[in-house]
Amino acid sequence: MFEIDLRPDALDQATQTPPQDILEAENVSLRLLLAQAEINAQELLEQAGIDAKQREAAAKLQKLILEELHHRIKNTLATVSAIASQSLRNATSTEHAQQAIEGRLLALGRAHDLLLQAQWTSADLGKVIRGATEAFDNRDAAKFSIAGPDIRMNSGAVIAIAMTLNELCTNTTKFGALSAPAGHVDIAWALDDAGHRLHLTWSERGGPPVQAPTRRSFGKRLIETLGRQLKGEVTLSYPPEGFIYVIDVPLESLTSQP
Repeated sequence: MFEIDLRPDALDQATQTPPQDILEAENVSLRLLLAQAEINAQELLEQAGIDAKQREAAAKLQKLILEELHHRIKNTLATVSAIASQSLRNATSTEHAQQAIEGRLLALGRAHDLLLQAQWTSADLGKVIRGATEAFDNRDAAKFSIAGPDIRMNSGAVIAIAMTLNELCTNTTKFGALSAPAGHVDIAWALDDAGHRLHLTWSERGGPPVQAPTRRSFGKRLIETLGRQLKGEVTLSYPPEGFIYVIDVPLESLTSQP
């Protein structure tokens, strides 16, 4: 039979934990809490760092986009201003000025459509040429022969080539080969043996006899200016059988990103 000591001091000893054990237990618990807090704090700091980097990257991207948009808008407005002023300067009537401005702005719009499809980075030369000549072609009897290798052009080159082709198309429709039923235009391009330069030729045939112009029109100045923008050499020839436009341009001017 067991005997239980019911004295008060015996009960206190039985129910009390030694102070040292309590401190050790509290220290262990505190260390665990601190360790967990350190882990949580480290995770929060890492997450904050990631968020800060993401915000910084987003801010830089937004700034870049706004600067690029500003640059493109300024270039477009400058182009529109030049088209309007030069078209008005050389117009013989208000109606003529309106037609000239509208045609050139439509060409600019088509070039922008091509760039939008390519996300403003590049577009294929063949696609640019076909897009620029489509409105002047005849579905029943094709008026254009187009041939050349695939070349991806930067946005500046797309605008320059599209505007040049629109000017050539407008001119041939009014005065050149396409002003006659049997008229035809051959557009061909190729790279030189080293692959450093592009040689593009627009040649007309089947139209009325050609004569060299007696004055330097805005259309001619525009074509030559656009060629210089691409660091190219432009040649305009007027043999009786058909007008010929040739541009010889460094491939880098067409393909390198600005």
